[in-house]
Amino acid sequence: MSGAIGPGSEGMNLEHIKTCVRCGLRYDWRRSSSDSLKMTYCSHLCEAADLGFTLEALLHARPLTSTEAEASEPETAAI
Repeated sequence: MSGAIGPGSEGMNLEHIKTCVRCGLRYDWRRSSSDSLKMTYCSHLCEAADLGFTLEALLHARPLTSTEAEASEPETAAI
């Protein structure tokens, strides 16, 4: 089924309706708050919950400096 339905000058075009792979909600992918995966997840919350992170956060991530990496390593106790 194609064409516009609902009120308004444009209505809702069924060609833009997708189903979220995490929650199963039907949504208009053009209005999804998911930054990178609009045609997969209905919102950035579903994206983060399913992947454990958002792709937008991954793109802005920076590698740890050597001092940050050393500080994050647990100290081993001498036996």
